[in-house]
Amino acid sequence: MLITRMEDFCPRDFPLHVVLVQPQIPPNTGNIARTCAATRTPLHLIGPLGFELSDRYLKRAGLDYWPYVIWRIYTDWHGFVQANTHYPGRWLAFSPRGHACLWDFRFQPGDWLFFGSETTGLPPFCLDACHAQLFIPMVEPGVRSLNLSVSVAVALFEARRQLAQ
Repeated sequence: MLITRMEDFCPRDFPLHVVLVQPQIPPNTGNIARTCAATRTPLHLIGPLGFELSDRYLKRAGLDYWPYVIWRIYTDWHGFVQANTHYPGRWLAFSPRGHACLWDFRFQPGDWLFFGSETTGLPPFCLDACHAQLFIPMVEPGVRSLNLSVSVAVALFEARRQLAQ
């Protein structure tokens, strides 16, 4: 069965969720959508978005996988919170300044993985709302962060590995 929107499905039916807060670069979001489609992980997009959903770069990066993406869009943070706070699961923020290393953290079914925009990261109100702040370790101190789509893939596949998915 193809699910192109999540309106008819309950978030608790999925072991993990990816949440992008105010993404700015269409190809990154398209690549993340493709990763979410491949893993059957819902993708939540919280606006304002830095692009239109009709953007050709967004569509090109997602290739022809958009029919397989389980996704929901929220106009703003308030709309996301209102729609999802009653679902179980931890909200986990990913930030270069996180407090817990991704490799040491124990993921659980129902976790929501939050990522911020490519230019500013997660806003303080989102960091404050999350149960934990995680970081992906990097060896080179001169590199301050990874590409957003790479970060999502690393975190999502580590969480899936731990959950034996």
